[in-house]
Amino acid sequence: MQHLDTFYKNAIRRFLQPGWKTGLGFIILLSIPRVFIVLQASLTGNYQYVSILFLVMWVLPFLLLTRAGRKQIGIKRPQHAWWILMGFLLGMACCTIMYWIGAWLFGVSTHQWFVYISGTYTQVPAQLTSNDRLVFFLVYSAISMTFSPVGEELFYRGIVHENFAADMGDTRAAFVDSSAFALVHLAHFGIVYSGQQWQLLYVPAFLWVLFLFGACLVFYISRRKSGSILGAIASHAGFNLAMNYFIFYYIR
Repeated sequence: MQHLDTFYKNAIRRFLQPGWKTGLGFIILLSIPRVFIVLQASLTGNYQYVSILFLVMWVLPFLLLTRAGRKQIGIKRPQHAWWILMGFLLGMACCTIMYWIGAWLFGVSTHQWFVYISGTYTQVPAQLTSNDRLVFFLVYSAISMTFSPVGEELFYRGIVHENFAADMGDTRAAFVDSSAFALVHLAHFGIVYSGQQWQLLYVPAFLWVLFLFGACLVFYISRRKSGSILGAIASHAGFNLAMNYFIFYYIR
């Protein structure tokens, strides 16, 4: 990591220094509460607190980091702008592969990740006209292509990554931030509520985490190739767009 001494703002530098301990602290601080918030939201259908958590991830770089620090995590103009589009398409491709493998292995059962996630869309009527389907697809896609891609990529591929990279280099840091991202998403699928109780679907959960880990590496590559965090955000947004397409046009 460059600019080690100017990564955090002066007031923050008294308490935080770039390194794996700080990165782990951020993961614990935001990821553990998120698990419980998402599990509760999957029952109620109320994701407002999840959205607030994403907004916190949005603002953290501007609250904690210097201008040099924000540049270090990729908040800057892309060096290779065409990789924004490439990252978007790669994100869609990752999701498409995940969907078809899940459909092949588990059909339309709730052991298929996107089938279970579609069941948490409690605001969507059971029966949809073609016009309603398009409206819900556009609304859900717009939300899922902004809140989580921006917040999570600034956090995981940005702040968390650069803290771990300070001690272990970019490649191993990418494995760490990808693992953290994938594991926290067990709250979205893997730990499921079925038969009036919580269950861990061991094999589907393992595959879900494995596939998300791979997708995160693609997000990271998109950041590096584009020279900006926008590459990772675009890749994540492409993944979420494809996910909503499969949910509304293949599952619902």
